[in-house]
Amino acid sequence: MTRTVALSTLATLGLALVTMTAGAQDMMRDVDLTSPAMVSSEMTRPEVEAVLAKASAAQPADFTGKRLSGLDLSGLDLSNAVFRAARLNKTILRDARLDRAILDQAWLLDADLTGASLKGANLFASQMARARLDGANLSGARIAADLTGASLVGASIADANLGADMRNQSMGLMRAVLRSANLERLNARNADLSRVDLEFAVLRSADLSGASLKNAQLGGADLTGAIVIDADFDGADLVSAKLIALNGLDRAKNFDKAKNRERLIRE
Repeated sequence: MTRTVALSTLATLGLALVTMTAGAQDMMRDVDLTSPAMVSSEMTRPEVEAVLAKASAAQPADFTGKRLSGLDLSGLDLSNAVFRAARLNKTILRDARLDRAILDQAWLLDADLTGASLKGANLFASQMARARLDGANLSGARIAADLTGASLVGASIADANLGADMRNQSMGLMRAVLRSANLERLNARNADLSRVDLEFAVLRSADLSGASLKNAQLGGADLTGAIVIDADFDGADLVSAKLIALNGLDRAKNFDKAKNRERLIRE
C-alpha cells in the first residue's frame, strides 16, 4: 500500500510538472516544500555510490523519483544517470559529472552545482529556482527548466537549447525561465534562447555570439559589455534593458526588428 501511495504521489507531481504553462512554469505554490518528500533523503551517499558502481552503459544508474535532498554528492561521476522526477533540493553536487544525465521533472531548488559538468544533459520541466551553477558546463544541454534567481556566473550554455519547441504546444510554452538570474560572464555562444524569459537577468560581459534571442523577453535585463556578434534579436523585447557598451552590435542580426528599442537604456 505504501509503495502504491508513493507511486501515486510521484505520478501526481510528474503530471503537474508536465502540464505547466508559460505564465506559471513552476508548481511550487501547489506543493508543500517543507514536507519530508521535498527536504529529506531516502539514501545515503555510500548507497548512491553503490548504485553507481553497478551501473553500465547499457543500464545506467536509475534514481527515478528518489528523495535525495540535502545529500552531499559532490565530485561523483553521475554521467548518464536518470534522475527523472527525483528530489534534489539543496543537494550538493559541486564538481559532479552529470554529462548526458536525465533530470527531467527533477526538483533542484537551492541545489549547489558549482563547477559541475552537465554536457548534453536533459533538463525538461526541472525546478531549479535559486540553484547555484557558477562555472558549470551545460554545453549542448536541453534546458526547459525554471532557473528563476539562479546563479550561472562564468558558466557555459554554449550550443545548448533553452528555447521553446513551437512544434509541441500541448503542454504549454515549455522553455527556460532565467528571470532575475545572475548570468554574468556566461558563455552562451550559439545557444538557442528563443522565447526564453530573461527579464531582469544580469548578463554583464556575457558572450552571446551567434545566439538566437528571437522573441526572448529581455525586459529590465542588464547586458552591459555583452558580446552580441551574430546574435539574432528578431522580436526580442528590450523594454528597459541595459544595452550599454555592447560589443559587436553592428554585427548583430535583426536588431532593427527587436521590440521596444526606443525604451532600452544605452547609457
